[in-house]
Amino acid sequence: MAASSAGNHSTPHNTKPFEFSAVDFPPRISLTADQYNHCSEALSFFKEKLQNKSQEISQEFARLQASRIKPSEMARGCTVALDGVNLSKNRYTDILPFDKNRVVLKQCKDYRPAARGYINASLISTSSSEKVSQFIATQGPLPHTYEDFWEMVIQYHCPVIVMLTRLVDNYKMVKCGDYFQAEDGPREFGNIGILTKWIKTTETALVLRNLEVNYKESEEPPMSVLHIQYPEWPDHGVPRDTLAVREILKRIYNLPPNFGPIVVHCSAGIGRTGAYCTIHNTVQRILVGDMSALDLANTIKVFRSQRIGMVQTMEQYIFCHQAIVDELEDLISGFNSERASKC
Repeated sequence: MAASSAGNHSTPHNTKPFEFSAVDFPPRISLTADQYNHCSEALSFFKEKLQNKSQEISQEFARLQASRIKPSEMARGCTVALDGVNLSKNRYTDILPFDKNRVVLKQCKDYRPAARGYINASLISTSSSEKVSQFIATQGPLPHTYEDFWEMVIQYHCPVIVMLTRLVDNYKMVKCGDYFQAEDGPREFGNIGILTKWIKTTETALVLRNLEVNYKESEEPPMSVLHIQYPEWPDHGVPRDTLAVREILKRIYNLPPNFGPIVVHCSAGIGRTGAYCTIHNTVQRILVGDMSALDLANTIKVFRSQRIGMVQTMEQYIFCHQAIVDELEDLISGFNSERASKC
């Protein structure tokens, strides 16, 4: 999906509801011969990098950390987030969206002009190809921002929400508000209602919810939104394996390109969020033949220019490499199996 500037989101809206599947595990996509070649080239590159160049990976991440934005630069670039009327809408005082690519709400709970449609959320993209997803990276919603969060989902026509955190961590720290659970009937946030159509927990510990979202008095059909929660990804850490993260990607491979951006959040909306966006974006770009995707450090540099601190730790950076390798191997294996079955 093409990138768009803040406040000028023009992704076309497909009004026909997309039917999300609750099957145990989504099927592999079928590669073309060109895609097979792209995946093979990328796999060789990333495997060699992981196996033989651990020092190179650590040096890359060190350079990324050395070029992080300074507090003074953040103050100049995040003026709307730092306005007094918006400060309480930020979960963390040092994780703020830049003015240049922040999500702007046409209408929101805070109707004061000074609020300027503010929500702590950033439009994230590296590609103009319609076959490469755009994301909205955002914080875990606060109780007083639930309504704005769902307003964003409706206004930007977001078909999928990827939640990479628990509500409360193992240390009893609140990481995200409960903005989504509506199993016992409709739940209302201002003028917005949500209803859970089905819920399923997968073998990889993903919790899938198919939600219907709409304005309460609207005569339009409700939006169908797939909410994917992965509660086992630890804050500042990485999962034990890449299976669940790759299952998320597989479940939304076939999302039509004329839908809006994918919402991704953890608690702050930068570490786990940045890692997932990097994995998803890199695999998609390889599939469309954009081999500049092999420069993972540059992808993260671009993401950090759009939201501060994307991919927080060296461990997360290595995990991105491993998840990409595992997914490419799986795609290539599927291609080889299909070819063998036709012989």
